[in-house]
Amino acid sequence: MNFLRLIKNNGITRINKAGLGLMVLLSLGSCENNLLDTAPYGSISSANMWVSDNLTDLGVAGVYNALRLGIATGGASDRELYQMDGMGFSSSSRGGNDMINATSTTSSARFLNTWKELYEGVHRANDAITNIAAKSPSAAEKKARLIAECKFLRAYFYLRLNQLFKGVPIYLEPVTVPEMNRPRETEEKVWAQVIQDLTDAINEKNLPDKYVAKAANYGHVTKGAAYALRGKAYLYQKKYAEAAADFAKVKEAGYKLFADYSKLFKEVNEQSDEMIFSLQNTGVDTYGSTTQWYCGTRSSFGSCWNNYYVSTSVVDLYENKDGSKFDWNSIIPGYNSMPVDKREVFFYRNGLTAAEITTGTNKGLDMSLYLPNGNEERIAKAYQNRDPRLVSNVIVPYATYLGRPQNGADQIYTNRWPSRSETPPVLDLFTDSRSQFFYLHRKFVYEGSTELLNRQFGPIDFPLIRYADVLLMWAEALNEQNKTAEAVALVNEVRARAGVGLLNSSTATTVAGQADLRERIRNERRVEFVNEGINYFDELRWGTLKEKVFTPGSGVNQIWGSITIPYTWKDNITVWPIPQTEIEMNPKLTQNPGW
Repeated sequence: MNFLRLIKNNGITRINKAGLGLMVLLSLGSCENNLLDTAPYGSISSANMWVSDNLTDLGVAGVYNALRLGIATGGASDRELYQMDGMGFSSSSRGGNDMINATSTTSSARFLNTWKELYEGVHRANDAITNIAAKSPSAAEKKARLIAECKFLRAYFYLRLNQLFKGVPIYLEPVTVPEMNRPRETEEKVWAQVIQDLTDAINEKNLPDKYVAKAANYGHVTKGAAYALRGKAYLYQKKYAEAAADFAKVKEAGYKLFADYSKLFKEVNEQSDEMIFSLQNTGVDTYGSTTQWYCGTRSSFGSCWNNYYVSTSVVDLYENKDGSKFDWNSIIPGYNSMPVDKREVFFYRNGLTAAEITTGTNKGLDMSLYLPNGNEERIAKAYQNRDPRLVSNVIVPYATYLGRPQNGADQIYTNRWPSRSETPPVLDLFTDSRSQFFYLHRKFVYEGSTELLNRQFGPIDFPLIRYADVLLMWAEALNEQNKTAEAVALVNEVRARAGVGLLNSSTATTVAGQADLRERIRNERRVEFVNEGINYFDELRWGTLKEKVFTPGSGVNQIWGSITIPYTWKDNITVWPIPQTEIEMNPKLTQNPGW
């Protein structure tokens, strides 16, 4: 029995916290199957953890629970996957951080905590793999499946370590703290271990290809997930034929795109055939998502903080619906050549007051360009007839948002500039940064007051691997083998679902060759996965962080381009440093160049 999953599947939306705690304790004593969403370890020692079937389930739940390390509700940790995109192309962080302002050091908490959390996952997996085989009385078939799941999870944690630190110590068995003193292995050897663990999982006959929605074990690792992750590991090694073969196996396992992108990221569709492996969330206590908390606004249920914005770069990257490139000059002639600070005039709301007009004049804006009765309509055209994913992912200027209740009912707020009043009848969308104007996240930001119980704990599962990701990685692997036609077909599956012009369907979408398709695939990933914790790792893998994110004059931008926090490039930030504390405890560790 997966207790917190049972809560979700039965549609329970209002539970007293004290009552929930009692029910969890009762369920821990009575359940005989897995408790994937519950806290696993209490006062039970590792030595005694595996001596019953129920404790075996709890021990494995502890390995899965390591996926949640780094989630914080007292303030954004900057270590959750979607938060890490704030250092990439598609998102930005309201307060900036040490990675974009060139102040990070080997003692920065980001590096140490990430290292500790990922190795905590590794050591939990090692404990499970060793002790399930040696001590657990569970059925042999179940033990084999659980060991395969834990090998997948160990591979996942090592993949994350290798993405960032590039070669780390490898531990494959339980060790004590004094024994955690091994030197770093090469990046290649870590990839080899990731591949080996995933191959073992794939070869385990008791591991299913996939689980159908609402299956008892939904949320556990599958063969489809193992093929997808192994394909990604091959992609990192530029083993394109092997990667493509693995991605084809994911399709054979039965995964496919969900029909409607705009509805994919709702709780009702979190177990669709597109979702291959997800972080299981429930809107209760500490087992929910934080996307609402840190991407929602003051107009969201619970009054939230909007720590993260959508970048102007990715918004401008969304094509017109026919697949042609978007150009601001087609909306406002001369816009592109204007000084960025002067463009603000085009974003003002209709009917400015005399005081607001004076404010604009004092800023040096040419207020003769302002249309008192048509300014909103003119700028709104910039977001119309665009790739539909834009308005699914982003709250753009003069778009509406179903937000928190006032006067007994949820209200519809409008994203206007400048914001005046959040209360009826005006209902401007309010943010924590409303003295400035930014693109805001819509994906994973809950609507109204019925989609979650608490602003800190959202119930929607967070996808770690979904089929669109596989399709575009598959296309990348094929394109790098000069199999352009096959790659185009895969990209077009994603574009067709989105409702944007297909590649090679017009002059604007004609693919000019391998290099052109490579950039088109990268751009497709940039616009498809906004707020999903994929982009930052993509830019690192492609080696494009400097050219795409740290361009001259880059920074956290207001919608019209004015920089509020400048970015500063340092050559060392594409490979994270080994934390100084770890080197002090283990002198066998060597530091990465440039740190």
